[in-house]
Amino acid sequence: MDQFLAETEVTIARWHGVTAPNAPARRMTVDLVNTIAAFEALRGTLQFEDEPSSFEAALHDTREAP
Repeated sequence: MDQFLAETEVTIARWHGVTAPNAPARRMTVDLVNTIAAFEALRGTLQFEDEPSSFEAALHDTREAP
């Protein structure tokens, strides 16, 4: 975590020219680590494109045959 925090602060300084201002900003970085980990855990499990949304399914079901 300390390495991620340090890298995040360096990136912020590089891109925005500011330093992490306070403890709440550092806590938000910790939350970001948890968010990234949660998304990484879902990688490969989300299959939204396998099922069309209900609107697309309705269009498909009602289209006229060529």
